[in-house]
Amino acid sequence: MKIAVTGVTGNMGGYFLWALNMSPAAADTIKFLCRDKKKAKKIIKHNEAITDKLQAVIGDISDKNACRELIEGCDIIFNVCAVIPPKSDANPKAAIACNVTGVKTLLEAIENVKENQPALVHISSVAVYGNRSGEHKYGRVGDPLVSGPFELYSATKILGEYAVLQSNVKKWVVLRQTAMLHYRIFSDNVHDGLMFHTPVDAPLEWATVRDSGRLLLNLLKTFSDGTLCEKFWKRVYNIGGGKNCRTYGYGTYDEGFKIIGGSFKHFFKPWYNATRNFHGIWYTDSDELENYFHFRGQSCTDFWQEMKRRNKIYTMGRFVPRPLISALFFKRLLRDENSPSVWVKKGDEARAIAYFGGSDKFYARKKLTWNDVQLPVEIPEPVPMTSEENISAYGYDIDKPDSAITADDLRAVAEAHGGRCLSPEKFDGDVYTKIDWQTGDGEKFTADVYTVLRAGHWLNPLYTDWVWDFDRLSKTDRIFARIWYDSHEKDEDYVYYFDKHFKAHADKIKKQ
Repeated sequence: MKIAVTGVTGNMGGYFLWALNMSPAAADTIKFLCRDKKKAKKIIKHNEAITDKLQAVIGDISDKNACRELIEGCDIIFNVCAVIPPKSDANPKAAIACNVTGVKTLLEAIENVKENQPALVHISSVAVYGNRSGEHKYGRVGDPLVSGPFELYSATKILGEYAVLQSNVKKWVVLRQTAMLHYRIFSDNVHDGLMFHTPVDAPLEWATVRDSGRLLLNLLKTFSDGTLCEKFWKRVYNIGGGKNCRTYGYGTYDEGFKIIGGSFKHFFKPWYNATRNFHGIWYTDSDELENYFHFRGQSCTDFWQEMKRRNKIYTMGRFVPRPLISALFFKRLLRDENSPSVWVKKGDEARAIAYFGGSDKFYARKKLTWNDVQLPVEIPEPVPMTSEENISAYGYDIDKPDSAITADDLRAVAEAHGGRCLSPEKFDGDVYTKIDWQTGDGEKFTADVYTVLRAGHWLNPLYTDWVWDFDRLSKTDRIFARIWYDSHEKDEDYVYYFDKHFKAHADKIKKQ
């Protein structure tokens, strides 16, 4: 078995190599893409059990030649690379080059293989679902992709996976990775204001980095031995840790701070964190991948206990005054350029609106103490939706099998989006049939039934430009509205967009 992997310098890709190192018989040749020769040599050296199997391809995923060399002769490709926050915030062009252009370049290389075309495992993200800190904290594959304003990472991951779904690659799968607990979680988050982007009530279903690496390994093993059924392919799945890995935004910090003898309330104030516009969700369907690959081995509690064992130095924080820790690590980050409070103080009203509802609401929040704020504690069980509720939420009964989907369902979904289904009069149940659609703005596009009905994609200005127009769209699109109005008022009328310099704007929509 000859495989190719991108993103091995990241957490998930790196732990896929770790898993391969623990099971060296899983692959005969492991080609990996790396931009840096020194890093590539280090990766080969440090993975002793598979050193002789590792082959580095030096280059970038947006480089056609590098992609062609990477996939040559391979049976399966694991595209794990991504430019993620905070790097995507600081360098949006790099995020676009990797998460969108790079994906398309890789797809083109695979499509050009006419015989023995390799399969593709593409890692997408929970970020595609946008902010879910309101009523609808639970979600599933098929939910609308309502990216948060200025969340460029979210937007690029939507475009990247859309390219996969619409490609001519014969055998693909998209895995939407959830928030990931990894061993650099402390060190990676003490240099940037990103930690303040997460609302305290954001629903987060984590997966640990070990389990994520194990997932890819077990997928590879079943693919290699021929036990992976064909119906697994050409679908989208959510990666999540399940019930034992669900918490709220503040709960994650709380667990980490326990190691140093504190709590979330000891180190944060109510106004530190944004109140909306990040991404996080509890999955109702993450057990699907677990049933396929049995990769889960750690709960959130297990992870934090391991972090405590691996980093004894953190426990020394118990002997350091909490105000000093707060000043050194958290208050300092409040002055970082990527901190929401800095945006407000510098007059970036566009982001103030996106993340708080306006600077006035931010300053009102600054007056609060924790005695004024009720933090959520209980994590409710998901409640299965009835057929009628499905039709209201998705435009059709999303639980019906592919073979039962009708042309009436296609029309109903398009109408729920405020648009039209332009073809066909009849539908035979093949969800990979290309269909012509029209948005409420009159724009026509072609996409297969699976992409729209099963994966939650629907053309909007975000697919063609960096424009988040959901205030306007939700007036006539009830599928978007159900999610958008969880954290936005119906009388909000802004169009959010980046200009050519990636400066954020929020313009009032002119009344017709």
